[in-house]
Amino acid sequence: MQYRGVNELRELFLSYFEEKGCLRLNSFSLVPHNDNSLLIINSGMAPMKPWFTGQEIPPRRRVTTCQKCIRTGDLENVGKTARHGTFFEMLGNFSFGDYFKKEAIPWAWEFLTERVGLDPDRLYPSVYVDDDEAYNIWLNDMHIPADHIYKFGKEDNFWEHGSGPCGPCTEIYYDRGEKYGNGPEDVMGGEGDRFMEVWNVVFSQFNNDGEGHYTDLAQKNIDTGMGLERLAVAVQDVGSIFDVDTLKSLRDLICQMAGGIGYEKPGTEESDVSVRIMTDHARAMTFMISDGIMPSNNGRGYVLRRIIRRAVRHGRKLGIKGSFLTTLAKNVIDGSKDGYPELEEKRDFILSVILAEEEKFEKTYEQGMDILEQMEKSLSTEGRKELSGEDAFKLYDTYGFPLDNTKEILEERGFSVDEAGFRAAMENQKKAARKDRLASGKMADYSGHAATVYDALDPALSSTFIGYDKTTAESEIVAMVSLASGDSGDEDAVVEALSDGENGAIITSETPFYGTMGGQVGDKGLILMGSDDADEGAALGKGAAVFEVTSTEHVAGNKIAHIGVMRKGMLKLHDHVTLKVDTQNRMAICRNHSATHLLQKALREVLGSHVEQAGSYQDAGRTRFDFSHFQAMTSEELKKVENLVNEKIQEALPVTTEVMSLEDAKKTGAMALFGEKYGSKVRVVRMGDFSTELCGGTHVKNTLQIGQFKILSESGVAAGVRRIEALTGDNVRAYYDKLEKQIMEASDLVKATPATLADHIRTLQKEVKELKNENDALKSKEAKSALGNVMDQTVEINGVKFLAAHVSGVDMNELRNLGDDLKTKLGDGVVLLISDQDGKVSMVAMATDAALKKGAHAGNLIKQVAPLVGGGGGGRPNMAQAGGKNAAGIKDALVKAREVAEAQLQG
Repeated sequence: MQYRGVNELRELFLSYFEEKGCLRLNSFSLVPHNDNSLLIINSGMAPMKPWFTGQEIPPRRRVTTCQKCIRTGDLENVGKTARHGTFFEMLGNFSFGDYFKKEAIPWAWEFLTERVGLDPDRLYPSVYVDDDEAYNIWLNDMHIPADHIYKFGKEDNFWEHGSGPCGPCTEIYYDRGEKYGNGPEDVMGGEGDRFMEVWNVVFSQFNNDGEGHYTDLAQKNIDTGMGLERLAVAVQDVGSIFDVDTLKSLRDLICQMAGGIGYEKPGTEESDVSVRIMTDHARAMTFMISDGIMPSNNGRGYVLRRIIRRAVRHGRKLGIKGSFLTTLAKNVIDGSKDGYPELEEKRDFILSVILAEEEKFEKTYEQGMDILEQMEKSLSTEGRKELSGEDAFKLYDTYGFPLDNTKEILEERGFSVDEAGFRAAMENQKKAARKDRLASGKMADYSGHAATVYDALDPALSSTFIGYDKTTAESEIVAMVSLASGDSGDEDAVVEALSDGENGAIITSETPFYGTMGGQVGDKGLILMGSDDADEGAALGKGAAVFEVTSTEHVAGNKIAHIGVMRKGMLKLHDHVTLKVDTQNRMAICRNHSATHLLQKALREVLGSHVEQAGSYQDAGRTRFDFSHFQAMTSEELKKVENLVNEKIQEALPVTTEVMSLEDAKKTGAMALFGEKYGSKVRVVRMGDFSTELCGGTHVKNTLQIGQFKILSESGVAAGVRRIEALTGDNVRAYYDKLEKQIMEASDLVKATPATLADHIRTLQKEVKELKNENDALKSKEAKSALGNVMDQTVEINGVKFLAAHVSGVDMNELRNLGDDLKTKLGDGVVLLISDQDGKVSMVAMATDAALKKGAHAGNLIKQVAPLVGGGGGGRPNMAQAGGKNAAGIKDALVKAREVAEAQLQG
């Protein structure tokens, strides 16, 4: 059998199924699109669920892909065995109501035996025990000996996931030979390493109603999945996925960076685990970031953060010093960029995100070690031997400490961990994450998105947007929906008419209305029928039927819904209507959207090429742009960006659009967006020679139409993500008008002019500061006067001076000042002061270093005394404070304070 590398096998598979009439698609993003059931794409078919269910029409009935996947369920097992990995590539060929078993089975066999060259005598198919059709194809059509065909039960050879499409599957196993195992587990269907599954075809032919009742699907589908790395293991005749060419290159690099250590040699068992973890995690983090996933404490970002931190920790275990993950990421990019060109395109961005997170974890790791040390001290003080599950999870969740690491450190010092409590805390976190995914309000259906009334519409219905160059058009109503108001008790429904006062949605075959997409909000306007006056205002009075469009959205498949309310008359299915976009609102949105393109380019010019869009929003009022950057922008940088955008506006750059192939678009240098799904044809928007982007939105014809650009704010929204909010056009003028009005009002208040306002404010600030100093001096004098000669109340406890006193009418700040004065007068000792003012109680405790050495602890003193005044508090050993509401308890609190002090200072 010919040796083939991972990249060659990928191309071999995709080319073969292109020959069979399949449309080759690029891998979908790891970020699920309109699918709340998944955190990250974990299989080849996951992005295609709407095509399997018939909710959407696929671009072709036959499709082939190599899909990048992440399975987080394997995260804890990665490294411990050579089988598990979080990141993998899934080869797939799919049929949506086209070819079925008669074609899928022979093609699988032909590819493996004739194209790849696997020995047919070492291949063993398996089928579902009741799938006689598949069994007979293998036996009679393919002439596979009966002793090579295995029948397995539902657990092994029937695919289903709750309710929805499901069906039997056939798998093909490859016998790798006795050198990979000859024990009792090394048999077909066993747990050994000798027989490896290399092919799995799911015959999606039934629908499960969720209660175990199965009915035939009208559209029978094929879902083939084959792990690329697993196929490479068989073809390259190596031990595991970590030995195939691309992973071995990365694995060897890690061993070299760790000082030239061996792998799978006698005595390297522990370091082998770390090498495998780093190999897998370097691939996972690189691909995740290339799809726009950023490290965070929630959702996908949380998974990425765990992966990065786990890789760093194991690098430290291998003795690798300093930042090293970017070196591994470069290896991943170079090894996989042929199949995934986005890796090379996003190289700088990927490396900058990894480096920033790695450096951040260095600080976090040290903090975590400090926290663990404090937890150990608390365990010793309290006489406990077991760390609580909550504390172990805090170390895991906040500081990136895996449970095994925490256990290992504590066991060396005679402590254990409440693992059950840790798992409970982990489960609570997972439940919260699942709740976030379903926050849309309705349980997700099979396709992962919340079921809506639009799912009941014919999938073959579609809308065509024709509004790039026009804002008025004639079209036919092809679908209508009645939308219930929140408190009506009614339900949304597909209808054939909408009448006066009803809320609903209208779908037409063509529309000039832009539907919300890519950050740009949808258009507003009117849908009219029978008006004898083209003026929109007059139409409200004279039109036979008027529907006011308040928003426009893309719904279920390729449909554009005009959502709003019937203002007059009635509209019916198949009516021919006039659609009129609110042109003033559209132009305001266009200004903001076009300015966003200029802004992104300006940011890259000022800050660097690592800037990538991380989200955007444009409506008629403003633009909001999220971008990758790892620190707050300076005022100088913001001014440079704002000036550059305004310069390009004044240069009157022509805004042109062109539809071309994705490949040609990339050659122009057009910037693509993370996670965006692009077809074979894309729209390129150019603004002179300054900005070129892939964009489906609406824009001005010339940058001069934007008018002005003003940045309102720059802030952080997530780790490594900044946000700019800005205004354009008339909104800038309105902003300055409002600002001018506010300046005039402020000037009037201080009897100044706008020109002298700043000087007046500085004078007022100086006067206020002088008055505050005078007031503070008076308050201090009054506090000392109210305190009286309290030094007479000082007592001595085991050689330590102790003073507890009550002083009225003093706030917390002054109470602390008094405490400092008394502590100085005492020399060495403990001070507790309690004050009541306006029904509130304040108390402060202080202890000198000498008193601390003899057992004094201000924080513990406050903890025990504060409840007597109806409050709580605490603090450090040398200083603590508290508040309360029960002034009547002050006398008892002073008595209690002395008892606590005596207990602390005894012996």
